Amino acid sequence: MANTTKIWLTKSGGCLVANNNSRIPEKDLRNIVKAIRDHYFYIISEWKEHFGIEDVKFYC
Repeated sequence: MANTTKIWLTKSGGCLVANNNSRIPEKDLRNIVKAIRDHYFYIISEWKEHFGIEDVKFYC
C-alpha cells in the first residue's frame, strides 16, 4: 500500500492528509477531505461499532 493516499482523522474533529502518494488531483483531494471532515462523527461512530471499542485513540 505504498502508493496510497493516507488521510488521518484528528482528535479535534478535523483531518490531515498524511501523504498523497496516489497523486489525487488537488481539487479532488480537497473535496475528499471536506467530505471526510463533514462526516467525521459518523466515521468515528462506525469505527467504534466495527471494532467494538468505546474510545478511539488519535495520533494527533
